[in-house]
Amino acid sequence: MGDHMAVVQEDDEGDEIAVNHDESSKKRDVPANAALPVIRPALGRQHSMSDRAKVAMQQYLNHFLGNMDIVNSREVCKFLEASKLSFSPEYGPKLKEDYVMAKHLPKISRNDDSRKCCCCPLFTCCNDNWQKVWAVLKPGFLALLADPFDTKPMDIIVFDVLPASDGNGEGRVSLATEVKERNPLRHAFKVTCGVRSIRLRTRTGAKVRDWVAAINDAGLRPPEGWCHPHRFGSFAPPRGMTDDGSQAQWFVDGKAAFEAIASSIEDAKSEIFICGWWLCPELYLRRPFHVHASSRLDALLEAKAKQGVQIYILLYKEVALALKINSVYSKRKLLSIHENVRVLRYPDHFASGVYLWSHHEKLVIVDYQICFIGGLDLCFGRYDTFEHKIGDNPPLIWPGKDYYNPRESEPNSWEDTMRDELDRGKYPRMPWHDIHCALWGPPCRDVARHFVQRWNYAKRNKAPNEETIPLLMPQHQMVIPHYMGRSREVEVESKNVEDNSKSIKRQDSFTFRSSLQDIPLLLPQEPEVLDDSSRGLIPNGLDYTTTKSASFRYQKAKIEPVVTDMPMKGFVDDRDSPHHHLKTSLDVMTLPGTKSSDIEWWETQERGDQVGSTDETGQVGPRASCRCQIIRSVSQWSAGTSQLEESIHCAYCSLIEKAEHFIYIENQFFISGLSGDEIIRNRVLEALYRRILRAYNEKKCFRVIIVIPLLPGFQGGVDDGGAASVRAIMHWQYRTICRGQNSILHNLYALLGPKTHDYISFYGLRAYGRLFEDGPVATSQVYVHSKVMIIDDSIALIGSANINDRSLLGSRDSEIGVLIEDKESVDSFMGGKPWKAGKLCLSLRLSLWSEHLGLRSREVNQIIDPVIDSTYKDIWVATARMNTTIYQDVFSCVPNDLIHTRAAIRQNIAFWKEKLGHTTIDLGIAPRNLESYQSGDIQKTDPLERLQAVRGHLVSFPLDFMCKEDLRPVFNESEYYAAQVFY
Repeated sequence: MGDHMAVVQEDDEGDEIAVNHDESSKKRDVPANAALPVIRPALGRQHSMSDRAKVAMQQYLNHFLGNMDIVNSREVCKFLEASKLSFSPEYGPKLKEDYVMAKHLPKISRNDDSRKCCCCPLFTCCNDNWQKVWAVLKPGFLALLADPFDTKPMDIIVFDVLPASDGNGEGRVSLATEVKERNPLRHAFKVTCGVRSIRLRTRTGAKVRDWVAAINDAGLRPPEGWCHPHRFGSFAPPRGMTDDGSQAQWFVDGKAAFEAIASSIEDAKSEIFICGWWLCPELYLRRPFHVHASSRLDALLEAKAKQGVQIYILLYKEVALALKINSVYSKRKLLSIHENVRVLRYPDHFASGVYLWSHHEKLVIVDYQICFIGGLDLCFGRYDTFEHKIGDNPPLIWPGKDYYNPRESEPNSWEDTMRDELDRGKYPRMPWHDIHCALWGPPCRDVARHFVQRWNYAKRNKAPNEETIPLLMPQHQMVIPHYMGRSREVEVESKNVEDNSKSIKRQDSFTFRSSLQDIPLLLPQEPEVLDDSSRGLIPNGLDYTTTKSASFRYQKAKIEPVVTDMPMKGFVDDRDSPHHHLKTSLDVMTLPGTKSSDIEWWETQERGDQVGSTDETGQVGPRASCRCQIIRSVSQWSAGTSQLEESIHCAYCSLIEKAEHFIYIENQFFISGLSGDEIIRNRVLEALYRRILRAYNEKKCFRVIIVIPLLPGFQGGVDDGGAASVRAIMHWQYRTICRGQNSILHNLYALLGPKTHDYISFYGLRAYGRLFEDGPVATSQVYVHSKVMIIDDSIALIGSANINDRSLLGSRDSEIGVLIEDKESVDSFMGGKPWKAGKLCLSLRLSLWSEHLGLRSREVNQIIDPVIDSTYKDIWVATARMNTTIYQDVFSCVPNDLIHTRAAIRQNIAFWKEKLGHTTIDLGIAPRNLESYQSGDIQKTDPLERLQAVRGHLVSFPLDFMCKEDLRPVFNESEYYAAQVFY
């Protein structure tokens, strides 16, 4: 082997890679049969000696190259003319690699002729900044390495959607193009993706043409085809169309999600990616906090960093005058943890010219195996349970500034996080309702690819020469496909090797996974015919989708799914495609009437260590196989893309258009426009309007239920002089809902009359309780921060995007979400008829509705059918009205339908302050006794007696609140000059 390697050395490399039988070589685990037994009688019956030699060589090389510590050695890589990336299955199959010349990279110290850009020794034209680097082409990126044996790229181009035209009508822009040089001895090509374009040179024109063809092919290669837009215009293709391991699991409220995130971080082995709008290092992910000190975020990250886990954190760099999230403090605190923690803040407002928009994604990705996305930032105020308690005195659950109510006060400093900002004896915390989601398999890697794209873009802009902050390479959804046809015995052997090697400590990202497995890489068995759709989705014998990250405290349904494979009916096409029915065939079995046994799968959920009895609604969903697609909002400023992507917006509109029976929406904002609206540009409202009109014209029952915050979650009373931002958001939301020519209720009422409320209605959430034992009874809105839409109990959209122009247009805030369709169906009802509902989507709706309506799990059969009157009118609407009336009787709290002007607010506040001596900014303190007249006498009752009739948290949204006021900012308020911020 040494003689062979010496013969094939690169002509311009000299003898520097000569084989040395050093100690490291001797220690390698070379297989015992490494004597190249070309002829072995044990091979069995063969037709000729050449056949036996071929099989022997195949077996030897497959076994030899299965040891990643061997193949990643300089000697073997040199012999095979390959780099370490060639044998890294996480980055996909090897496509092409070779030396090229690059000019844009930092200077590399060398003592050879690697600066030559042409083969002629007579010219001195190469005495410039061109230098030789090793280029590696993978299915999703092109990386440039200083040396084939480096593990960190000097530069990387992550492939992304290219423009549909070059501006001259010549068709879609190419990823790579040949460049004509003035000097005929120079041969160059250009690679363009996003806002970047780099020029590379090779020694011959033939090599240029080879590179151009290979790069363009890689950018369009199925199933990803990263340079071509997918459904909804997304960068990512639909996943789960085959059994590729795509799975999802939902979490309702912060407790469930934070505990799952903490468990995943504790299990991390290699990398952790975190991206957030706001991040608090002192956040406890488990409560009570005093018995879970090790679950504080900074403590969790420190423990993993000391184990060698690489941690990358991407924070939104806020405009300090507008927001008080203090990302400078967070960055400083995180960087002090350990050298393996790397932090970037972006954008630089002055350099980028971006002042109004934000990075709004909330991501946690662990080892490319599991990711969490949704509405929850890892910050104060987000931890909550289904109970949505308003008090914590003395503090057990929410320490210091985690006892949070932005309606009352925003902390001016985060330095002393354990010090209270609010007086717990006077002010309630603002309960927080949110939804998060975990993903496994290809969707997880799509989310990680988005993070890598954003990280690399921020690194180039913020720290281009900072060596401690590396460029990242996106991992692929498959391992190298050279051994698709390997035998079952090899698979079993690989599994045994993996099981026996769990204690091996990871050295680096290039050798870890493969050093634990005997992975054959070269000389495939006789290949079977594979189509493009299967190549790249099949995990090639290795089940990477079955990870150590188990699902979180959920027991599988006892009933077996009737339909095991349900295609994306009508959802795989574009918005303009013909309408297809979602409903699966119901002639598989005859369904019985609704009874408790029908929902056994729901009632028998395993609650784990959740607070409360087993009767209480589950906050953790099933880990279910599904079809899903990652969608996002990004543009040049936020991710460095050449194309604006608004796939979340497109998905919303398309799903609404194709809904058959009902749409359920929870969102932090609801600001949208009808067709022709020249101010609000997103068209979610138009899609809802058209879908309701179609149902009305077809005389079909159709429900749209929307749950949003009662008031914007910003500091200041509605009448306060400094609360113009609160009033501005209220203006745009009421303009969308019910006020003026552009509102949906105004336009529907003109056509449908009073029947409008049978089709669409709006709600909020509210909670009450004592601030401390024997203390005052208080109330607060439950702040709806979730961003979810459920269609027909079959489709769910979960993410970080609000329903407003900021989140949906793509050119403003950056967002990410996932569209989920169940593969597993369960027996249900829709409109009084049998229906095949998705296991994950139905369970999510039942969890949300049970929480909002205050139902026990044994009562969930009452809301199985979301459309019929006995559910919608008799339970949902009736509960909201009753709760609203009770809260108004006890608190006279704001907002309510009886207050129409700012003068009325001032009058109410003055009255209650005089009567009580103290109240909250939204009149949330109850009198010690309620007074009522009975038979001419004044009767006094405890307010808690009246509040006992409240069921859950659901209340009606006050459509008439402040209806006689113009809530828009005026010219002497700063908000007047930045109106786009609020919609």
